[in-house]
Amino acid sequence: MSFVSRLFGKAEEVKAKAVEKIPVLQNAKEKSIPAEKVGLDGNFDESGLAKRVAKALDDANISDEVGLWVAQEGSVVVLKYNEDAKSVLSQAEKVARGVDGATTVKTVVNS
Repeated sequence: MSFVSRLFGKAEEVKAKAVEKIPVLQNAKEKSIPAEKVGLDGNFDESGLAKRVAKALDDANISDEVGLWVAQEGSVVVLKYNEDAKSVLSQAEKVARGVDGATTVKTVVNS
């Protein structure tokens, strides 16, 4: 399984596999979509940033078998984690910061 599939479903995983790199900033400008709302297929998606971060985590081969979840608050990526995800947290933060449209990464312990 992947982060995209586990967090957003199989249909989103299919979209993620269909594209290599989404031209987020270009699509945002051309389609008048905020960068954080550009989805896996380049179109408007309310959770676009979170889905693209999940894809980036998959592309970085970060294990989706730890307690790590991705959400977004506008252009802020929220990484929620359990204790077992601490070993991958700093790498996940670095990956999330590199995703177009992400302005900040916030980590929150899942309670």
